[in-house]
Formats: sequence, structure tokens, C-alpha cells
Amino acid sequence: MKTPVNRFKKAITEKHAQIGLWMGLASSYSAEICAMAGFDWLLIDGEHAPNNLQSIQQQLQTIAAYPVNNAIARVPVGDTALIKQYLDLGAETLLIPMIDTDEQAAQCVQAMRYPQNDGKGGVRGMGGARASRWGMFPNYTHEANEQVCLLVQAETREALKNLDAIANTPGVDGVFIGPADLSASLGHVGDPNHPEVQAAIEDAIARILKAGKAPGILTSDVTQAKHYLSLGALFVAVGLDTQILVRQTSALVRQFKPDAGIALPSSGQVY
Repeated sequence: MKTPVNRFKKAITEKHAQIGLWMGLASSYSAEICAMAGFDWLLIDGEHAPNNLQSIQQQLQTIAAYPVNNAIARVPVGDTALIKQYLDLGAETLLIPMIDTDEQAAQCVQAMRYPQNDGKGGVRGMGGARASRWGMFPNYTHEANEQVCLLVQAETREALKNLDAIANTPGVDGVFIGPADLSASLGHVGDPNHPEVQAAIEDAIARILKAGKAPGILTSDVTQAKHYLSLGALFVAVGLDTQILVRQTSALVRQFKPDAGIALPSSGQVY
């Protein structure tokens, strides 16, 4: 059996915009509900959500039953051993937070890839587990390097300074702009819509595209999401499962108890 093609990687390489949803509920039950909606990709968050390796594997298995979706897993940190474990669980596409330099990006590339007989490749341990379907994909170690997809997060002033080098790092497939951390780094904590932050985001999208890589971002504002797509963003998360649950349950109860619950901010949290 041939190692399956990473459809998300193929889509962004061919410049087809992909619409996604951020999942932080850490549940295969809610993941199935999200998978039925028809998004192009679903992000399983291992950085800011209470996920562990087992819960991530369960969600990967759930999403796999709905082939319209592509699963992306975000690791908490760009650690070589942790990247190996996420890949062995069967995650084809990883999002690595807080990448500030091209050296850090290159280390993640190495962690994502198996060594090869020609001396090229990386340092990924020669396992495979669920990723190789326990050996049912006999050429997995030779084919996986072409199918894994590395997305790195640029979310600090330092990352913006080094963005061209990060985006041009061979093996980096896309760069995700983290609006919340970026706004904090630029001195506008809690205000990702500040004009300076938005200008930086628009400039970053253009620079990532110039490098021939896919820009990505998260916003639950529909108008803003469409604006980023018009600028050329190729993977855009347009909502968060946690935020949807909070807002919809609060809106429902207010139909019957106008003063119930906690007042919600006008704009939602982003990563």
C-alpha cells in the first residue's frame, strides 16, 4: 500500500485556499461534530488545550472517518522528541508555535523528516506506529518526507524581523501568523485589531507569499477572514469550537433570562 497523499499539503501547494476550525475541547465526541460540518481542515490544539497524546490520537482517528477534513495538530513546543510522537500518532501536518528564527524552523524541518539513504533527510526516529499503519504502508519511511507538512507560527516582533528567512527555509510549507501573541509582542496586549498589528499581518502575508509559501491565520470575524483570504492567505481558521459553544449557549439563555450569565466581549479570543 502506498503512503496516502497529504491532501492539505497538496491543496496549499496548488494555492487552493483552505477553510478550517480550531478545536480546543479536547474531545473525540465534539471532534466528530466538527468533522461533520465540512471544513477543509481541523486543528487539534496541543498548546493551549488540555490535550495529551492519547486524546490527540483519538481525535485523529475520529476525523479520519470523515475524509473531507484534514487534521492538523499543534504541538506545545518545537521539541524533536515531541514532534516525533505526534507524527507517529498519524498526524501528517504539524503546526509549531513560537518560531522566531530560520534556525529554529530548520530544526523543526529536521525533526519532521526521516534520514534517507542519500544522506539527506532529517533526524526523525525510525518508527512509524499508527502513521505507517503498523507496517501496512511498507514504504512509509521512504515516502513520508514528501507527505508530512510543516507549518510554523510567526507571532513575535522577532519573528517578523526574521520572517523572510523563516519563510524561505526549505521544508517549511506554510507560516501561520498568531494575532494574539503578535499583538502582545508589538505592545498591544489583547488588541489584535490595532492598526499596527493589522498592518504587520498584511505585510507578513505578502512576504510569505513572495517566498512561495502558504500564509495562514485565525480569526472568528467573517469580514476579517474574507479580507485575509483576499490578500492571499491559504489556510484560514474561521472559528474556535470553545468560542462557538460559549457564545451560542450564552445567546440561547439570554433569550429567556436577559440578565443571566457573564457579559461577553464584543470580539473573541484568537491565538
